[in-house]
Amino acid sequence: MIRRLTVVGLGLLGGSVAKAARERGLAREVVAVGRRLESLAAARSERVVDHVTTDLGEGLAGADFALLATPVATAEGLLPKVWQAAAEGAVITDVGSTKGPIVRCATALAPQRGLAFVGSHPMAGSELSGYGASRADLFDGALVIVTPTELTDPLAVKRVSEFWEALGCRVSAMDPEDHDRAVAAVSHLPHLAAYALVEAVVRLNPAFFGVAARGFKDTTRIAASDARVWREIFQSNRAALREALAAFRTSLEELERLVVEADGERLEMRLEEIRQLRSRLT
Repeated sequence: MIRRLTVVGLGLLGGSVAKAARERGLAREVVAVGRRLESLAAARSERVVDHVTTDLGEGLAGADFALLATPVATAEGLLPKVWQAAAEGAVITDVGSTKGPIVRCATALAPQRGLAFVGSHPMAGSELSGYGASRADLFDGALVIVTPTELTDPLAVKRVSEFWEALGCRVSAMDPEDHDRAVAAVSHLPHLAAYALVEAVVRLNPAFFGVAARGFKDTTRIAASDARVWREIFQSNRAALREALAAFRTSLEELERLVVEADGERLEMRLEEIRQLRSRLT
């Protein structure tokens, strides 16, 4: 059991971790660190956490397990401070959607103190944000990708993996750079495309939103996500996202050509090929 779990950032993911940890009895004490006490008050009044603070050092004091659940750029910027404030022997992980930058930062910090960082990315979330949207079952059955390197302490990897499994997750390991290329394709690109689809309708005629049915709303639901969070993700993973955008652009141009050429038979064949690829997803 974790003696003291510190969650830095009590939004959707951090709040859900705190709720799940409390519900499943994974930690004797849960501490939340945030920028404003007002944003932490609900978790304290609901007894999801035992202590709240805006002071990072206070929040990390005595913690043997810490989770960074802030936006990706914020987490990377906080890591050196976390490294100085965390208790000796503590295990640190995060929930960021990109892993390369923060893993490189942790690798550079590692020789300074006896701490261990293991990158984590739970493939779970919502277009909603904030503690109010958090829930204890958010991670039930969700995939969590951990991103150790050759230098990562195997015991820390085991501990972080067991933590996520105890929250109801399936855990898989990937190289940080491979992870970033993969999520650029299956997560970051779809979010960017959803934003672009909404804007495309505006460019044509905003009145067209009046006939938008479930298909359009389902396809663009993720464009209702927090703009600040996704700005940071897109910028943090810009190289991999650019690669994914190039592949998407090629596919879109090929489909556009079939539409313009009015080659119905070839268009149907191509759509059927894509449909069969999509049907393999479970």
